[in-house]
Amino acid sequence: MNQPKTSYAWSDGTAIAYQVVGASGPDLLFVPGAVTHLEVQWEEPRVRRFFNRLASFSRLILMDPRGLGLSDRLTEVPTVDERVADLLSVLDATETERATLFGNADTGPACIAAAALHPDRVDGLILLGTYAKGGWDEDYPIGWTTEEWEEFRRRVKEGWGTSDFVETVAPSLAHDEAFRQWYATLGRLGASPRAVLLLGEMSRAVDVRPLLSRIAVPTLVMHRTGDGLNSVEAGRYLAERIRGARWLEMPGDDFALWSGDLDALAGEVEEFLTGHRGAAEPTHVVATVMFTDVVGSTERAVALGNRAWADLLEVHDARVRTELHRFGGREIDTAGDGFLASFDSAAAAINCAETVMRSMREIGVDLRIGVHTGECEVVGNKLRGIAVHIGARVASQAGAGEILVSQTVKDITAGSGFAFDDAGEHELKGVPDRWHLYRVIQR
Repeated sequence: MNQPKTSYAWSDGTAIAYQVVGASGPDLLFVPGAVTHLEVQWEEPRVRRFFNRLASFSRLILMDPRGLGLSDRLTEVPTVDERVADLLSVLDATETERATLFGNADTGPACIAAAALHPDRVDGLILLGTYAKGGWDEDYPIGWTTEEWEEFRRRVKEGWGTSDFVETVAPSLAHDEAFRQWYATLGRLGASPRAVLLLGEMSRAVDVRPLLSRIAVPTLVMHRTGDGLNSVEAGRYLAERIRGARWLEMPGDDFALWSGDLDALAGEVEEFLTGHRGAAEPTHVVATVMFTDVVGSTERAVALGNRAWADLLEVHDARVRTELHRFGGREIDTAGDGFLASFDSAAAAINCAETVMRSMREIGVDLRIGVHTGECEVVGNKLRGIAVHIGARVASQAGAGEILVSQTVKDITAGSGFAFDDAGEHELKGVPDRWHLYRVIQR
């Protein structure tokens, strides 16, 4: 996949990683909260679509806050002043005189402070799922209590870098194994456990309430109503105290920005920045689909018995998901002992298919795999359309240990180093015409 170039700004000796996407429209400095990593983020299709949508109507500037992602690591608790200086250093490095700041979760307070203290550099302010004060107080009972902060520290120490956090931060995607693996990877590469604990101390101590009345730029405050980490009351508090702020409650229970309805979120940002709302990303994409199926599964299950067969399938599923993650594939669906996955690259799909096939032979499992590239309809997290049906029918024509591909796949991977045997023309059930298929000569 194409990623923008990562560059560095220097903030009083600290290197801050940033990227610039798009070349026209109002300048938008987007600072994702929680854990970030500029390059890992682009590996998740939801995030990639969201960034591309923002870049379609703005000159989008992305950054990793200090301590996170590709920016310099932390040795002590960062301050709000340091984070504000980091924002300004990125604006300077990108030759941006003024920009709208988009803060989320723990990056919200720094964006608030920048807007209040440096109005000459800030055109507007967008806040999502954030707060003015991180800790509980008698006059701010919506902050986290001491007990909640201690529970946060315990969970970080015991489970950082695993997918265990997904149920809490992104319940709408807790069932999506590909997202779970990606989010765990984002956590491990985005921040060390110590960095997360230091950032937690920063959030616990932050209090920008005195600055809210000083904000004089247009402001949009958004919050998901069911956010389980930062109460929607924290968003209401901001909107009530920032003069002229527009308040928007969004449906959903997710804390993680990358889950939930990102198309609706992008639409609100576009309307705020430009005064109008364009169409969401097209619901049709060209994708390569890969179908896998265990050969002779019924007979194998009878021979092994229920428990042993279930154990073998668990190993099978884990190995397939590992290779999907490795080659940039996305798990779309599972049905019994088979997978449907999609790829941006046909070559990546074939490489993944070969690796999966070898991995399955190691545990004595025979697969048949089919690969096809075509236009698919995106429906939520699923793919639909004739291309998906063709992919399934191509797989059904494969024998044990075979990878079959359509003519389309063979043509678009020409020059990629793959070799094919002609498997002849086939009628594919429910699909018009006859289809020329090719057998991958596995390496």
